Amino acid sequence: MTRKRVAVAGASGYAGGELLRHLLAHPEVEIGALTGASNAGQALGSLQPHLLPLADRVLEPTNLDTLAGHDVVFLALPHGQSGAIAAELGDDVVVVDCGADFRLADPAAWERFYGGDHAGTWPYGLPELPGQRDRLRGATRVAVPGCYPTVSTLTLAPAVAAGIVEPDVVVVAASGTSGAGKAAKAHLLGSEVMGNASAYGVGGTHRHTPEITQNLSSLVGGTVAVSFTPVLVPMPRGILATCSAPLARDLAGGLTAEEAHELYAKAYADEPFVHVLPPDQWPQTKSVIGSNAVHVQVTVDEAAGRLVAVGAVDNLAKGTAGAAVQCMNLALGLDEGLGLTTVGIAP
Repeated sequence: MTRKRVAVAGASGYAGGELLRHLLAHPEVEIGALTGASNAGQALGSLQPHLLPLADRVLEPTNLDTLAGHDVVFLALPHGQSGAIAAELGDDVVVVDCGADFRLADPAAWERFYGGDHAGTWPYGLPELPGQRDRLRGATRVAVPGCYPTVSTLTLAPAVAAGIVEPDVVVVAASGTSGAGKAAKAHLLGSEVMGNASAYGVGGTHRHTPEITQNLSSLVGGTVAVSFTPVLVPMPRGILATCSAPLARDLAGGLTAEEAHELYAKAYADEPFVHVLPPDQWPQTKSVIGSNAVHVQVTVDEAAGRLVAVGAVDNLAKGTAGAAVQCMNLALGLDEGLGLTTVGIAP
């Protein structure tokens, strides 16, 4: 089989670097053009020194001339920049967008949370959602989910889909600083982050809120209310999401932790990248760093009448770049796990 030629636009950023780390381990692809914006003309090794096999490659401008002639183009660009480039690429090219441009189905939600014109809606790159894997097979356009929506959705989906909770969920998710991107920002300086934890995007204002709502609502054919609070914590990467919801009225006091765990284990039994931990073992971010795995645990708070589920994900892997490679594999008809691992890095 001829290897697929792949380009990465935005190769100098965190998501672009993580994409290249996975693609270097992929047996069926050849890495083609690597592009940057202000970094065009620089050697990749000066910006991503951990990618030794590609250290001498020079970043090119992000334009059609550079990206043309590839079988797959990954767009690891700031929000709002993918639409114009994607429109220039032919329908025979698989375009995988790691930004938010094509995730939302509701133009009004895009305008409210991102601003500007809505570029459209592409097949959503979360294969674990019901029916989504079939939509991704053979697709030439894929919208990779946001990192918070990935872990929040997968942590809550079995409970919401089974109707064992009310459609009113609370998500509090702690994330490392790489989720904010590589650009210099004062609030991400070491002296601001170390020894500190801070909430942001509070009160339903974070951009990932409508995406989480969209995903969970699709499971019930109605609207699921989502209260989402992100928390910035002093670590480079990883997300730990604590999610809860009231037990369904006809189950309050009747659902046990064992029954909830059994439901989750059955829901994800055939999923290669979602692992429901044994009872009483709780997810931790260090266990998933560097991997495409999602660790999930669930229990019932009987006194409060609520289901509590916790999920951990590497925001740069399954939360972005790993998911992008997983979706590319499906789009190309390849084994879904090529180039990916469920093995984390420890300690």
